Amino acid sequence: MKIDLVSDVVCPWCVVGLKSLDIALQRLGPSFEPVELSFQPFELNPQMPPEGEDITEHLSRKYGLTPEQVKTNQQAIRERAAAVGFDFRMDKRSRTWNTFDTHRLLHWAHEVNPTQQRALKEALFSAYFTEGLNPGSHEVLLRLCGEVGLDGDTAQAILNSERYAAEVREAEAFWQQAGIRSVPAFIINDKHLISGGQPPEVFEQALRQIAAQG
Repeated sequence: MKIDLVSDVVCPWCVVGLKSLDIALQRLGPSFEPVELSFQPFELNPQMPPEGEDITEHLSRKYGLTPEQVKTNQQAIRERAAAVGFDFRMDKRSRTWNTFDTHRLLHWAHEVNPTQQRALKEALFSAYFTEGLNPGSHEVLLRLCGEVGLDGDTAQAILNSERYAAEVREAEAFWQQAGIRSVPAFIINDKHLISGGQPPEVFEQALRQIAAQG
């Protein structure tokens, strides 16, 4: 079974969705058909400047919310994340950032080894949502690449160049043309779509049905 997860590393529901998928696959057990998971790029805020923006101001302007509504929504997301085993530290996450360089490195990581792409994706989620770090910072990116076993010199060379920029933009355009307007979006076997940070039960039922179709 092929699963493409279209997502961004500053998308909280993408974390919830990925962890819910993991739980669903655990429930399906080792006898369930092998799953090939790849992470595809999507930028929530492609025009975000390098210095980022205050998260409450950004969400208030983008969605027309009051600061109180932003806080309420963040608490709801934190609780959903905790239910699937992920720790959101809202007290540490005060800004949102540009993520284009993260997608370039994730593209490279998939070429190296899909398992390391997964490891880097999870490290980026933790760096941003749990530690409150800037995922666009080259220092942070290089440290995370090293932690998941990716070559630091190659990562540095990528960040110092435009390497993989065209590939990421092409992939982003592909998924947008395919109708993906919000994330997370899980595309199963190139034809089935599961949208949003669904509960594990939804993923489990959907994957059983898709597998049964052959």
